[in-house]
Amino acid sequence: MVKKDSELATVLRPSTGLKILFVLGVLVLPVLLQYFGNAWVRIADFALLYVLLALGLNIVVGYAGLLDLGYVAFFAVGAYMYALLSSPQLTNAFPWIAAQFPDGLHTPLYVAIPLSAVLAGLFGLLLGAPTLKLRGDYLAIVTLGFGEIIRVFLNNLDRPINITNGPKGIGGIDPFHVLGVPLSRKLDLGFMQLPSVTLYYYLFILLVAFSILICSRLQHSRIGRAWMAIREDEIAAKAMGINTRNLKLTAFGMGATFGGVSGAMFASFQGFVSPESFSLMESVMIVAMIVLGGIGYLPGVVLGALLLAALPEVLRYVAGPLQDMTGGRLDAAILRQLLIALAMVSVTLLRPRGLWPAPEHSTMSAQDHEFEDSKPVKGGTHA
Repeated sequence: MVKKDSELATVLRPSTGLKILFVLGVLVLPVLLQYFGNAWVRIADFALLYVLLALGLNIVVGYAGLLDLGYVAFFAVGAYMYALLSSPQLTNAFPWIAAQFPDGLHTPLYVAIPLSAVLAGLFGLLLGAPTLKLRGDYLAIVTLGFGEIIRVFLNNLDRPINITNGPKGIGGIDPFHVLGVPLSRKLDLGFMQLPSVTLYYYLFILLVAFSILICSRLQHSRIGRAWMAIREDEIAAKAMGINTRNLKLTAFGMGATFGGVSGAMFASFQGFVSPESFSLMESVMIVAMIVLGGIGYLPGVVLGALLLAALPEVLRYVAGPLQDMTGGRLDAAILRQLLIALAMVSVTLLRPRGLWPAPEHSTMSAQDHEFEDSKPVKGGTHA
């Protein structure tokens, strides 16, 4: 049975040619979508942002087994950090900052990414420190409250000193510049033009590829194996000498860095941020992406994020005709949410482990199984 599983895994493993075709398809995709309108490329951009968020939350939920319902808080921290450092907001609120930076605050890309990662990581440690002894539902409630606290805090930090501009949000945020090329303008290659949404697509796809590499290396590292031991049985892991306290803090901090970087990308891409973009529903959707795709398994997480990010836009074309059939008595937005919920329930019932779950024997290679089978058992015989 083990040999059949290993042979099947070998057959399903993509060849070099398929990998090259996949990479080429990913690179050509935005160019093809442009012919149907920039709106479709924009959907692909947001899907990649959700992939970044899902990869970060997968470290906390999938690897370490810590249910975090306030992950959107780190997304908000990264977004507002970049918004404050790349818009007129702080120079308008503080004259001494305007005097120090007469040309305004303009944070470059190579500063924004590390700074957003570090700041969100610190907030992740701030959340993890008081929740080390909590598990399950209690941890979920505390993290949910943390996410709401951050959102309410950003919503009310417009008085007595206007820092976040409250519910009005922050506008006029600078776009990123890569090698001196502003991503907010079209890039003329001579034989074709790449619009702003396509340029951001390539930036996001680079970040996603780098994030997948980091997550894969983490999963197979000593820290990753320790996280999974904590996820399976924290008491047993502690008995084996694993420092569960430090590893939990590491998971919260490491996962939060992905959210911070995603937030900075979101702020630059949108050019505007407001507290209503970081509601509880966003956290729930990110958790749903992981669960529906395949918790703890990178291909499943990516698949779940892409599907749930694109599904609302696809169902927009289904909700319209259904609304016409009812004579306009049903609101299109509510109907679209209903269709999303039905799709999620159907997938959960039909595929309880996710659309692309982790292989059951992925933790032990075929050679390890053969070694286990050849070990002597009681009575001096061999299996």
